[in-house]
Amino acid sequence: MGEAIRSFRDLRVWRSAFAIGLKVHELSARFPSEERFGLAAQIRRASVGVASNIAEGFGRGSRADYLRFTRIARGSLYEVETQLEFARAFGYLDMSAGEELEQMIQECNMMLAGLIRKLELAPMDKSQEF
Repeated sequence: MGEAIRSFRDLRVWRSAFAIGLKVHELSARFPSEERFGLAAQIRRASVGVASNIAEGFGRGSRADYLRFTRIARGSLYEVETQLEFARAFGYLDMSAGEELEQMIQECNMMLAGLIRKLELAPMDKSQEF
């Protein structure tokens, strides 16, 4: 069976989200300098928010908070996906440059959906800690 999860760092979904943040920073470095405080900053914040919200939800200690922050992480992931489309439309990235990131986003989205489903289906007991 799988190993015990002691930290948010043990979560595959967090590691996936962290890798997305790294990839976004790498790709957004190619954006024009005038986008430093525009789209580049926005996509970077959103990408960091995915892993950060997963970690924060995990650390809150209640299933309800974990579920809420995981949903927020999913919203941030959708932001990254949308901003990636803008970057392509503006010509900051060609189609192939974002393909790996797009695949990473889809995989992370599937993992987040599974985690959200698991948290939604689990009995909600306010005293229950995980």
